[in-house]
Amino acid sequence: MKPHSSLSFQESRHILALAIPILIAELSQAAMGFVDTLMAARYGAEDLAAVALGSGIWLPVVISLGGLLMAVTPMVANHAGSDQLRRTRLIFHQGVLIALLAGIAAWLILRNMAPVLDLMQVTGSLKEKTLGYLDALSWGIPGMLLYQGARSYSEGLGKTKPLMKIGLFALLCNIPLNYLLIYGKLGFPELGGVGCGWATTIVMWIMALTTGCYLHYSRHFRSLFLISLPRPRAKYFLTILKIGVPIGFTLLIEVSMFTVIALLIARLGENVIAAHQITLSFTGMVFMIPLSISLALTIRIGQFIGSKDPVGATITARNGYAIVCCSSVISCSLIALLSVQIASLYSSDSDIVQLASSLLLIAAIFQIPDAIQVASAGILRGHKDTAVPLMIVFTAYWLIGLPLGYVLGLTDIIIPATGARGFWLGMVAGLSVGAILLLLRYLTIKSKCNIATGS
Repeated sequence: MKPHSSLSFQESRHILALAIPILIAELSQAAMGFVDTLMAARYGAEDLAAVALGSGIWLPVVISLGGLLMAVTPMVANHAGSDQLRRTRLIFHQGVLIALLAGIAAWLILRNMAPVLDLMQVTGSLKEKTLGYLDALSWGIPGMLLYQGARSYSEGLGKTKPLMKIGLFALLCNIPLNYLLIYGKLGFPELGGVGCGWATTIVMWIMALTTGCYLHYSRHFRSLFLISLPRPRAKYFLTILKIGVPIGFTLLIEVSMFTVIALLIARLGENVIAAHQITLSFTGMVFMIPLSISLALTIRIGQFIGSKDPVGATITARNGYAIVCCSSVISCSLIALLSVQIASLYSSDSDIVQLASSLLLIAAIFQIPDAIQVASAGILRGHKDTAVPLMIVFTAYWLIGLPLGYVLGLTDIIIPATGARGFWLGMVAGLSVGAILLLLRYLTIKSKCNIATGS
């Protein structure tokens, strides 16, 4: 398991072997969102709007609650590194209990969104369709969170390829289910955007049940008897919450900042909104590369920490930083060189393409600090350090990035207002600060770890 040198080809292979299946699984989930949007759009503009509004509500809820369960990965990795696989069963069962409780909370939240839509001044049939979409989808959230818990457990043991296959299978199920339930084919009712919600719910439970079957029947897990009635164990339950709650809030901070930016630039007109959305959509896909590497780093470092090998953890971190820096330089260069072509894939309107390409040039710079900060976050999660990173992310996003973006984008205090460009410049500044602070936090944690083990 130990790598041989500070920057080893062997260790990089280990990281990428974990990261590539995670990347494919993440892309398959993103593709499901794209399929939902495309098929709802073909049915009708109002149904598309209902799906878009509903997604803007349920995704932050699920992403933040799913963050709770990401704590399972480093805990399981620690026990795997110290050859205490039996104890991982207790962690899995507490994760299941947390997923069920969080799923019930999400179910209640999503079924009571009428006051929120009233505040957003959404009325008439659009309001009814949005509520119908959320009601349908609420039944799938417990399944999605159970899947997240099982996925985090499997990833903690380094088993990422089966999750990739499950993600691709879910995507294949999503397409025909959307077709049947949105358009009412083969005797199914024609539900429009609401049918999209039911299709997503079915797919969520398919993912949960398929992952459960994998954990029950796979030779890697069969002897652990994971699929059984979970019993509360306060120690592990509270530890998951201690690590996971900061992760959930961190994800919520990130998602909510982009939501606030979208609301702030809404006054600038449709072209600005469209250009901003194009940039956000494309960079979101590119972001999955460092995100997948970050998740792989959590697994590897968690295992090294569990085996009391801080040198191995340090070498993994160095290789991880090297990989994300190389990938971000490549993505930065490609986005900068192909900004017009990328924007043209989304729109044929010359004004939108021109503005979107200028935002993509800023987003190209954004790639490097973003990759460093997400890699640092993954490394720190491997050390089970999540509370301080939460404060760093809050500072970087809400105290630096967003206020600076507002000043540059909508006021003349520093320079004449630059609109959406100002917000992206603010994000670059915020992410750069976040990347530096998270890197410094990792160096502090590494020093403490080395002193504790006498390395």
